[in-house]
Amino acid sequence: MAKDWQELTKLTGGAEMVIEQVRLPDSDVAISGSFELPPLARLSGEDQVFIMVFVRSHGSIKELERAFGISYPTVKNRLNRISAQLDLVETDPVPGQSEILAQLQRGEITAADAIRRLSQ
Repeated sequence: MAKDWQELTKLTGGAEMVIEQVRLPDSDVAISGSFELPPLARLSGEDQVFIMVFVRSHGSIKELERAFGISYPTVKNRLNRISAQLDLVETDPVPGQSEILAQLQRGEITAADAIRRLSQ
């Protein structure tokens, strides 16, 4: 399956693509439509391999340095470049109820601000 994906990536030359049919291999069910690729699948093949090594090494930058023969700053720059392409999750989480109340108690926000934030 991974080899098929690599071949598809080579054929398209990294150009944007849209999937028009999805078929479940263990049944006769197929869904037609217009589907975008998930963000990770839109990365170049090299970046996908880099991320796979990153995940398999449990996020160890030292392991990435060793596996790819690159320096710490190069690893960090590559991770930053890849992460800029992946707008997957909010990296500034919304504060929870206890944090909002703590901010109110410390006088960092007004009661009106606390009520507005708690109602969101």
